[in-house]
Amino acid sequence: MLRTPQSRPRRPRPQRALAVGLLASAVTASLLGGVGGTTAAARPYPEPPKTTLSLPSPPGGDNVRVLVFHASAGEETPIVNAGIEAIEKIGQSGPAAQRFRVDATDDASIFTQAKLGKFNAVVFLTGGGDVLDPEQEAGLETYMEAGGGFLGLHDAARTEPYSDWFTGLIGARPAAGGPTTAQRATVEIGDRQHPATKSLPLEWKRPDKWLNWTKNPSGYVHTVARVREATYKPGTSANGADHPVSWCRDYDGGRSFYTGMGGTVYSFQETDFRDHLRGALQWTTRLTQANCSASINANYEAERVTSPNQPGQSDQIGEPHGLVTAKDGRIFHIGRGGGDNSAPVVTDWNNPDIGKGQGQVHVYDPKTKKATLAGALTVFGNKGGGGELTKNEEGLLGMELDPDYLSNGWVYLHYTPHSKINRDTHMADRRVSRFTLDPATNKLDLASEKVLLDWPVQIHSCCHSGGGLAWDSKQNLYIATGDNNSSQFSDGYSGNNPEPNFKGVSFADARRTAGNTNNLNGKILRIHPEDDGTYTLPAGNLFTGQEPDEGGDKTRGEIYVMGVRNPARISIDTKTDTLYAGWVGPDAGAPSTTWGPAKYDTFAAITKPGNHGWPYCMGNNQPYRDRNLPDPSKPLGWYNCAAPKNESPNNDGLVNLPPVTPNTIWYSPQGGGPDYPRDANGIPSYKVEEQKLLLPWLKGGGQAAMNGPVYRFDAATASAQKWPSYWDGKWFVGDFYDADQPRHAVLTDPKTVGKGGLTTHAESLKKIIPVGADGIRNLMDWKFAPDGSLYVLDYGRGFFTSDSKSALWHVTYKGGGPTPAAKDLVRKAE
Repeated sequence: MLRTPQSRPRRPRPQRALAVGLLASAVTASLLGGVGGTTAAARPYPEPPKTTLSLPSPPGGDNVRVLVFHASAGEETPIVNAGIEAIEKIGQSGPAAQRFRVDATDDASIFTQAKLGKFNAVVFLTGGGDVLDPEQEAGLETYMEAGGGFLGLHDAARTEPYSDWFTGLIGARPAAGGPTTAQRATVEIGDRQHPATKSLPLEWKRPDKWLNWTKNPSGYVHTVARVREATYKPGTSANGADHPVSWCRDYDGGRSFYTGMGGTVYSFQETDFRDHLRGALQWTTRLTQANCSASINANYEAERVTSPNQPGQSDQIGEPHGLVTAKDGRIFHIGRGGGDNSAPVVTDWNNPDIGKGQGQVHVYDPKTKKATLAGALTVFGNKGGGGELTKNEEGLLGMELDPDYLSNGWVYLHYTPHSKINRDTHMADRRVSRFTLDPATNKLDLASEKVLLDWPVQIHSCCHSGGGLAWDSKQNLYIATGDNNSSQFSDGYSGNNPEPNFKGVSFADARRTAGNTNNLNGKILRIHPEDDGTYTLPAGNLFTGQEPDEGGDKTRGEIYVMGVRNPARISIDTKTDTLYAGWVGPDAGAPSTTWGPAKYDTFAAITKPGNHGWPYCMGNNQPYRDRNLPDPSKPLGWYNCAAPKNESPNNDGLVNLPPVTPNTIWYSPQGGGPDYPRDANGIPSYKVEEQKLLLPWLKGGGQAAMNGPVYRFDAATASAQKWPSYWDGKWFVGDFYDADQPRHAVLTDPKTVGKGGLTTHAESLKKIIPVGADGIRNLMDWKFAPDGSLYVLDYGRGFFTSDSKSALWHVTYKGGGPTPAAKDLVRKAE
């Protein structure tokens, strides 16, 4: 092996212009507002210079070779020795199909076209400074152009500081002000498929010297692992919640992998780190494939596929409120009930047309690229804006297709019919009905209605209607209902004020609804629709409906989950049947030592029936303060999340409630996952200065949680637009707003999911599902189609209406599959 250090004269090197902004911020192309508008990110690096030099392909078969280069002329350092030894052992161990030979040198003269052509991959073990002259750098460039592989470790990011091409090869440059000593930290493994990370723990705790970056490369490179800054002291140049530590990309004809780890001798003695290097070398040497394009922003295209409505019509889209994808690729999307700005809004209770609106069902066909108005229901849901006692959120709230829709044409609609409102008592009926929608003509047959389930809702005061529908694998239908409760009258904290009422019905006490075991509001229901238009109750719901204690019939057997505030969007993972839901919190902008936590918008991964807290507890079981008559302004005791009691005068259900299951994700204006020290009774301090943010990737402010799907990759689908398998198993969580709020793909730990376990990893989707004035600014719903592409509803730019920005969008992948191509693998499968 070439392990004899050599000193050599250095030829004078021409001064190259200093690279300014080594990783330039993304320059995002304008999003066109009309049909056909797309997003695209500009290349963050200059195009690498092309040469006329030729280079033979690296060897294959039994002669797979790796060159380890260390820029340490003279005596080898302990890290160099440890690194070379580790890579040699990696090359000599494991199955024969994964083995390779290793040569090591500090002689930069090896960087010529003829010499590099003998190697499948080049490893920069250490770095720092200008170690290659122009001819040697050109040799490395030519090697990559010919399909070579590159692996950079830790200080390799400091090498060739004047070269834009090398910056692109590495992906990022270290920033000053980072930590100088090794610290133990947690590495989040976001890519569960790349050979460099698939065997690693979800949360990998290890010591190393952690580097900060002048510019965050995520989105320009494919980040496979991130270091969690909350677990160590990152220094003055910290990168924040998204701190990449290992990444890869197809670069200039070859494959480049870089890891910021490997800054200590101990790293190379660590089994998991050697596995990390092993996988990186398998890919860079062409021993195996990996997709290093899957999270690069420029590989996705977002296109608006519906046009603005014709004046005074809702021919393309109504007030967007949900979508569902059919097995034949068609997209069904619904309008809640508000018309365009020219539609009349009646708010006078003396007028028989108060709140009358049209809840539309539209069908978008990707084959014809046209939207069709399939039909409309006359709903109570066009009451306009204004205060809590004027506006309303009822209407057409949710839609699902029967699992056998293509053969029977059945669709299920969750809505509030205008014909059933009582203008005297300000009450209405909400219902879930089955209709027939002809798959051949895209026409909804209103006369075919069969009402499965209905229940009373108050319509005197806004808000929280919920609306989502979803199926599990046993063809049970889940129905998400809001708490039907005012947002006011409790200072923005727990919605538990029993005092205000209209004609005997309290509209500000969610203990009447969400916290009541005998009320269907503020719940996620689970029923099994039958062919005759009725339903049965599946075994295993939260209540049987016949609980014997506390005086008899005080529960509803349809309830699967209680204690939710406004679950507008729910989804079910087709692989695990896990239920996912999100709901908005109350309005308090800060925690109160008197009343409890600030508003927490919430996402929950739900694996079994349970009580998710509202209006007693939120987040990770943080309690609110009780209040009651005769003076609800005076606080009583704190709720006990382990054994909550409903002692509201408006409760007609059980007093003793199921224990509260903590939720997966919660965020407030202060940030994501606020937590506080607790006293001997388990009551948090609720002092902002004492809070710890357990989910620092989340931001709050004006917020409205919009739950999304779990992506499941289907290898049998031939679509070139489908999202890569990298996203398989990731849960999409977002917010109606597009500022600092979430629009992320997250991973959960199978061992703690459904038990309040925190997410293990999150990555932003804001450049893939674009934000901004001409992007998807008000995310209302998002679903994956059978072909693996994503559809997204943008609500528009006003409330209780539709406008020119209300639209259905289509987000597709165009980055290709794994590399290298199967034909280019150096060892063929037997």
